[in-house]
Amino acid sequence: MQQKWQRWNIASRKWLWIIVVIGVLAALPVVYDRLQTEKSSKTVEFVFDYRDLVEVASYRANPQDYISQQLDRLKAAGVGSMAIYENTLEDYRKARRVMIWGAADIANLMNTVIPENENYTYVLFTSPENSETLAPIIRDGFSGMDIATEDWSFRGQHGLIIKTPLEDATLKPLQPDPFTLEMLHDKGFNIVPRLVDSLPYNEAAVTKLLDRYQELGVKRLLFEGESVKGFNDDADLKSITAFADLLKDRGMGIAAIENIKAQQKGFNKLAYLLDYNVTRLYSLSEGDSALSPETIADRFALATKDRNIRMIYLNTIPSRDTSKAQIKDTLDNLITSLSEPGGAVEKIKSNGFTLGQATAFDVVDSSFQRYFKLVAVIGALAMVALLVSYFIPWLTLPAWALGLVGSAGLMLLKPELFEQALALAVAISAPTVATILAIRKINEMGPPLRTNPLTFVVMTPQRRLTHSLVLYIKTALISLSAVPFVIALLNNITYSLVLNQFRGVSLLHLAPIALIAVYVLLYRGEFVLSKTGKLLRTPITLAWVIAAGVLGIMGMYYLSRTGNNGNVSSLEMSFRNFLENAVGVRPRNKEFLLAHPLFILGAFMAYKYRNAAFIMIIAVIGQLSMVDTFAHIHSPVLISLVRGLLGLGLGLIIGLIAVGVWQLVEGCWKRWSPLLRK
Repeated sequence: MQQKWQRWNIASRKWLWIIVVIGVLAALPVVYDRLQTEKSSKTVEFVFDYRDLVEVASYRANPQDYISQQLDRLKAAGVGSMAIYENTLEDYRKARRVMIWGAADIANLMNTVIPENENYTYVLFTSPENSETLAPIIRDGFSGMDIATEDWSFRGQHGLIIKTPLEDATLKPLQPDPFTLEMLHDKGFNIVPRLVDSLPYNEAAVTKLLDRYQELGVKRLLFEGESVKGFNDDADLKSITAFADLLKDRGMGIAAIENIKAQQKGFNKLAYLLDYNVTRLYSLSEGDSALSPETIADRFALATKDRNIRMIYLNTIPSRDTSKAQIKDTLDNLITSLSEPGGAVEKIKSNGFTLGQATAFDVVDSSFQRYFKLVAVIGALAMVALLVSYFIPWLTLPAWALGLVGSAGLMLLKPELFEQALALAVAISAPTVATILAIRKINEMGPPLRTNPLTFVVMTPQRRLTHSLVLYIKTALISLSAVPFVIALLNNITYSLVLNQFRGVSLLHLAPIALIAVYVLLYRGEFVLSKTGKLLRTPITLAWVIAAGVLGIMGMYYLSRTGNNGNVSSLEMSFRNFLENAVGVRPRNKEFLLAHPLFILGAFMAYKYRNAAFIMIIAVIGQLSMVDTFAHIHSPVLISLVRGLLGLGLGLIIGLIAVGVWQLVEGCWKRWSPLLRK
């Protein structure tokens, strides 16, 4: 009975493969929907931080003239938008709209004694126009915070006394400077407001502010600080919902900043309420704005092409240059990186984008997509069951059946966890199964476990190379069969916007290597348990400890290279940029420089030398890396496909060179080793 059950499970592989093929075909329409979604947004928006510009201008002899000149230069370079913050009294002061003093300062200024029981802020407007426009804004702003104000004058100029200490008054957010908004609008800039959530949510004030922004043509907002507008009062006032309704009524969306330490609180909820009217934003920091123009241009081009970035945020900062005894900034460097021949604007346009106000993706979700996804789920479970079958054959059918039952329950209770878990499982299974089948094929055609020189005939090098190349292509196709499953399971706009992320990247990069190592060590012709027992009884030597340490260091370095924050040396970065400029899309170095050539060389050698199959433990990195490329859902599908195919093509060329070098070395060894022995 046990043998019959074993035969049933092994025979079920054929049907599981059929289910996998059906699942792949069902996933293809979902992939098509994803492609259509990615084509729906092709506008890139450059946004400059206006507060930084004012800061830089404050160190110039003629600040207003400097601001006007730089705005014209930025506009000509391709910057179409300015980020405007909710201002503070300090911002008004830097813009030369007001002068501000504390109680001690005003006492010194007026030659009086400082009051014992008054610690107020004194505001003096620099012109009647500033007084007429800003005084109502300041009064309304502070009255909304229950802080009293009263009129005041000094030397014929109108001012206000704000009955709170200077340190407190300068922290309070107020409406943006109307003069600045009008000036930027007249110069043709779009306005990108940055809102804070530092005060209690006041719907009337927010409505008034958004109405003004609507008049100026605002289409997208950013948030400053740790949370979105209304988050702090959401539990009591449902303020995020109220804020979302105001934005939807005015056709306004929001932007998600890439690679911030933690997503702003309430952002995911607000994005959901806005039907994901969200674009991704890449921010070039003040420090990075001093990088070479070529580096900055490459970053911007890669961000828009490879990561679905549609807004690029520019910062600058004043700094002291003691060697030239002057205050400098990075504006010239930024403008050069944008406008020079071969600069960011030219590269972005050559990649098929246009400049303008960024728009959100128009999500394509066909009516039958859910049914295609269901079939894809069944196919993905079949692939996972196949992986089980090559290690524990008698568990094949139970694994698939339990997978179906468990998936049904998890899909109902926690669909997000289900789709991520199954996507990870199939991403691990496909490259592992593909490499296992390659090893089994080598075992079948290569030297047996105990070679009889009278019966075993080594294939010719030409035949070994032909079989190796066919195996290389077949293995890659089986590995890539996971891609439609991963795309179908994670086909949600939240993944494209990185509001949700594919989990388990480190496990994806380690599990196939570990599984192939186990298979090569324990599943190649001898009884598993006896071989395992032999390994467990083997004495541990110093060489083993050193080898384990070396492998551990290599593993840590390998893991440090995975994910979005992997470490890359300057030399490798230069090589990557060369590939990007040469072929348009950068293949992964570990694929075409290491893993793919090792697969071809390892297969070629293993058809003659049995132990060469150990090379497959490293070669599987190329197979899992191809799948991992598509697990970066924020990258366009076509870019990931081209990257994988380029890696395979370049890996093939380098692999052929490696085989040629091996043949040369092997021939020299056969010829000269007898002489060396003598």
